[in-house]
Amino acid sequence: MKNWLPFLKSDPVVAVIRLAGTIGGQGRGTLSDAALAPVIEKAFAKGKPVAVALEVNSPGGSPVQSSLIGARIRRLAEEKEIPVIAFVEDVAASGGYWLAAAADEIYADPSSVVGSIGVISASFGLDELIKNYGIERRVYTAGKSKSMLDPFRPENPEDVARLKTLLEDIHANFKDHITARRGGKLPADQDLFTGEIWLGARAQELGLIDGIGHLRPLMKARFGDKVKFRRYGLKRGLLSRFGAQMVQDTVQGIEERAAFARFGL
Repeated sequence: MKNWLPFLKSDPVVAVIRLAGTIGGQGRGTLSDAALAPVIEKAFAKGKPVAVALEVNSPGGSPVQSSLIGARIRRLAEEKEIPVIAFVEDVAASGGYWLAAAADEIYADPSSVVGSIGVISASFGLDELIKNYGIERRVYTAGKSKSMLDPFRPENPEDVARLKTLLEDIHANFKDHITARRGGKLPADQDLFTGEIWLGARAQELGLIDGIGHLRPLMKARFGDKVKFRRYGLKRGLLSRFGAQMVQDTVQGIEERAAFARFGL
């Protein structure tokens, strides 16, 4: 009754958006702006929330998707004047920390892994393997850089130099985002953009997060015991468990497990 009678005060509502998994990719469980757009838009629009809480548990992924998702959160927060608070679970690393930094405040568990503000590119070199098996690689291109970093050909120093330039440019974008969001809280005498990771308490000392805390108790302390939580997140349909999608999700699950394993999780 409180929700539709104007003279009765409604209990405060906190919209909770779950951001769990790798960022980008093709699996149904991965985070992308296209998949999360309706989720995020609904969370900010429905029921006039007093705050939006982000549950972040991500080892990172696509820098572009991280930027798009973070920009959408910031745009809606500013348009609707709703504070955003991030809560880190196991890990907010690389792109996962990019998402957390989209919030006005960040909290974590003492054992949460935070940071990894860097960019990585990994691949394999298989030119010696195919040579040993007598396999000849035949590739024809228009444009000398079109087959850059072909794993079946010997590594080209010029290709590596071009790749490093791209990585440095993406890293600069990452640093600009973190500096814009948390610059006043970061120490001026320490480089936090090396790709290093820290646990919750140390991350707080370095200004990467605002404190140690969990979602429900902190939101109740701030908005009262009667605060309600409305949860939003990606949903997996029943049919996605079968056929080709099942295979794709299995492969994606292996890749995601490997991404989390980099942080001992």
